[in-house]
Amino acid sequence: MVLVDDADRLLLFSARNEAGGSLRWFTPGGGVKSGESHEQAALRELREETGLTNVALGPEIWRGRPWVTVREGVLYEVRQRYYLARVPAFDVDTSAFEDVERAAISGHRWWTAAELAATSDVLRPAELPELLASLLMDGPPARPISVAG
Repeated sequence: MVLVDDADRLLLFSARNEAGGSLRWFTPGGGVKSGESHEQAALRELREETGLTNVALGPEIWRGRPWVTVREGVLYEVRQRYYLARVPAFDVDTSAFEDVERAAISGHRWWTAAELAATSDVLRPAELPELLASLLMDGPPARPISVAG
């Protein structure tokens, strides 16, 4: 989910890279549960991870290139879809995090496009500074842009 507030700031969550100790920043989101559409999953994850309800989900703007991960011995293919949602500024409520999120996520913050362009932290998708700047300047693309997860 690409959650942008009325000050054009983007919400990202962080996780520590255990190998090097660096921070990795990424957008809210998660998996699709059985019977859910991608849009339903995006809104559920947004509620769980931020406390927001009644969000007007915008268009799908980016689509991550598929990649694989292993969690608890199970191989998953990850196919990310990024939907835009514009919201008023708010205080993030992470009290509904699932155990796996509590264990993995180290923090969150709102980022401006300039702050993203200046950071040396790892960003996901990798081209996030350029993507956000383009989104703010040109608006949503006509069809989802392929991005590096």
